[in-house]
Amino acid sequence: MTHVDDYDLKILTLLQSNGRLTNQELSDLVGLSASQCSRRRINLEQANLILGYHARLSPDAIGLGMVGLIEVRLINHTAEYVESFHRMVEQEQAIVDAYKTTGDADYLLKVAVADLNSLSALISQLVAGHQSVSHVKTSVVLGRMKENGLMMIPGEKTR
Repeated sequence: MTHVDDYDLKILTLLQSNGRLTNQELSDLVGLSASQCSRRRINLEQANLILGYHARLSPDAIGLGMVGLIEVRLINHTAEYVESFHRMVEQEQAIVDAYKTTGDADYLLKVAVADLNSLSALISQLVAGHQSVSHVKTSVVLGRMKENGLMMIPGEKTR
């Protein structure tokens, strides 16, 4: 495991909020030279502590304005059923995030679809299309308050 000191932690935190920061901007915020920040960023990337840089898109921007949360319970946890479910999660584009959980559900899926009909079709596919799934419980997201650590409500502080 890579040792992360206070400077690395500050760099990680700043990049999480804004992955477009230059090394010079990081150096001004962290208190190190730009070359030191560059070396540290490269080390953090090579240690897989920074997994990538991307643009966070609004679901509306790509026509997927309906977000849902689906709790999934499997019939049983045999290797065949678990692998079948994992393959489905990997292949289904509408599934944005998937978490293995404790409690009543085995998995929690965050999905983004175009509309209610698309959500209904996805739920049907989960239930009818996969012998491994015994139960689903779906919630439709009415509003996004906080996502990826940032407040989403207009007028609220976002950084």
